[in-house]
Order: sequence, then structure tokens, then C-alpha cells
Amino acid sequence: MTDDAAHDHERIETRAIHAGQEPDEETGALMTPIFANSTYKQDAPGEHTGYEYSRTGNPTRTDLEDNLAALEGGQFGRAFSSGMGSINTVLNLLEAGDHVVAGDDVYGGTHRIFTQVYEKYDLEFDFVDTTDHDAVRDAMQENTELLWVETPTNPLMNINDIDALTDIADEYSALSAVDNTFATPALQRPLEYGADIVSHSLTKYLGGHSDVVGGALVTDDQELDEEIGFYQNSVGATPSPFDCFLVLRGTKTLPVRMDRHCENTKELASWLEAHEAVDRVYYPGLESHPDHELASEQMDDFGGMLSFELDGTLEQARTAVSETTVFTLAESLGGVESLIEQPATMTHAAIPKEERLAAGLTDGLIRVSVGIEHIDDMKADLQAAFDEAL
Repeated sequence: MTDDAAHDHERIETRAIHAGQEPDEETGALMTPIFANSTYKQDAPGEHTGYEYSRTGNPTRTDLEDNLAALEGGQFGRAFSSGMGSINTVLNLLEAGDHVVAGDDVYGGTHRIFTQVYEKYDLEFDFVDTTDHDAVRDAMQENTELLWVETPTNPLMNINDIDALTDIADEYSALSAVDNTFATPALQRPLEYGADIVSHSLTKYLGGHSDVVGGALVTDDQELDEEIGFYQNSVGATPSPFDCFLVLRGTKTLPVRMDRHCENTKELASWLEAHEAVDRVYYPGLESHPDHELASEQMDDFGGMLSFELDGTLEQARTAVSETTVFTLAESLGGVESLIEQPATMTHAAIPKEERLAAGLTDGLIRVSVGIEHIDDMKADLQAAFDEAL
């Protein structure tokens, strides 16, 4: 979709601002306008400027899709009205009787659409520990058509070896899709490690301000992109021009924001790890994390998400997340503000308790999206919440 080759050699900080976005030739407008059109004039039947109906294509969306593709180092980008819309489109690529292997530590909404929506259409899903490559190979079948991976995973912050997992998918001629929402292309670009598709919830870091919902898919395969585009148009889960404008505004500051998110999260993780009220911290930037070395090789930094377990009961953990003021009790993540939540009762409640516990998602697990506020205020806020709960 994008021919923005002039920006291919540039660093991501430059691409975030310029790729896919050229000043308007007619007016000189620096920012991409919001093309609030549903339809477009044609010179003759089938003769148009490349746009005919905004579900099929919109100039504001085109600039966003080109920008996202450039950030991921890919050629083709497609935007959707939500992250779930993009995941649904990947599943549209499959047929009845196909088999999917996915991580056992995935976002609850991903687990829900796999099992509660698509299983009834005769798709089969196996959830395995994708850090265990033998387990992944054991789960692969002749009819496996998709390997779905998150890294870092949500919410246990496991790091999956993208290169190794895409090799396994290739052995079975299966598509490999990586949800890169937590890391963002500022820190990790799965296409460089052989992924066929990169998925994003634009709602999170790419939008960055908790004011828009969106999703995206990026690929280097033109035939695959055309198939994705067919379902994007046919199903119609496309973002509005205003939503695209908001995400474009967010991507411009993505590298700067991620620098601050990472800086704050590393310091907070170290503070929590040393805290007497905390049993365990899940953050790949800690040397104690079992995947720290892999994360150091695969990622440019370690991200703005962490989880931890309090040395207390379920109710004490519930009280702790309810008593913060700098950290807002809310679902979602990736905004400039810090958020806190309890996966067992919020983001991952759709996963059956037995499966959740088997994957290590305990009732007392707390997940935080570390914002860009002052780190000392974050520590003081959590300390006050711990004092109240324990």
C-alpha cells in the first residue's frame, strides 16, 4: 500500500513524524486533513482518483496505514475500528476445519473471540506455553494454519522468541501472527524476525492518549495484504477519519513517550522487587526475569507494562487497586496516564478460572500500565495503597 521508500532508511523517530504524511499539494497543509466523506465523485463509471467509498478507502486512513506500515518496517498496513476488529480479520483468513495454536497467556478478549465466537464455526484452538518450543511443536498439526503469539504476553510479561516460533510456523506452512501491542514498533518489529502479520490495538500506545479505539494489521506480503483488505472492506470494521487523525497525532510522539514509559517502568519494577509487601514482579527489564536475555536481544527496550503479586489475599489485592489515585483503576493500557487493574476480575475474567490459574494468572495478580507522570509520585501512591490494603 505504501510507496514511502524515501523514509525507509530513516530512524523510527523520523518515520513516526513523516512516513505516509506529506504536506497537502493543493493547500500546503502540514497535517493530514480529516476527510469526512462517505463517497467520492467519479469522472466516469469506474474512473476515480483511487477513492470511491470510505469503507473501502479514505485518504486520512491511507496516511495512517502507510505510517503504521513504515513504523513496523513493512510494506502494507490496514487499519480497523478496534484491535478486536483486526484480530477478527486474521481469523477470517481461515476456513472451517483449520487449527490454531496460540499462547496460553494471551489477552482475555483474544481468548474469548477464539473460543466463544470462532470455535462454533469449526475452528480448533490449542493454547500452549509458547516459550516452550517443544510444546508448540507438539501442538502443531497438519491442519494448523495459524500460530498466534503475544510478546511480551498479557499479563505475565513472558517473552516469546519470535524468530524461533516463526520458523516452527513455516515448517507447517502456517501463518505466524504477532500481537505487538505491548512492545510497539518503537521497541520491537516482528516482521524483522519472520512474522507474516503484525497485529496492534491502536487504542493503546500508538494512540497513546486514551481517547480513541482502533486496530491495525501490517504485513510484507502483497497477496496476504490484498486478502486482508478484502475482509476489511467486506466486513466493514473500519475506523472513522477522525479516529485515524487521532492515531496519526499519537504516532508522532510514540518514540518520545516510549522512552519515558520505559524509564519509569524500569525504576518502578526495581522498587517493587525490593518491596517487602510484594511477592513477585513480572517485568522483562529485571535481570531476575527468566527471559531477560532474550528480551535484551529482541527488543530495543523493555516497555511500559509490568505485573506483580502482593504478599496478601485476593481481597487485599482488590483493596490495593481500589485505593490508588495517581494510578487509575481502569482497563486498557498505553496512555500517558498510569492505570492499574486486577486481571482475574477485569481484563482476563473471560478466561475460565482453571485455565487462568494453570497459566499462572493468580487471583492476586495486579497489572499496571506505567504512565509518564513523575516516578516518585507513582511510588508514593502505591505505598499508600499497600498501607491501606495490608
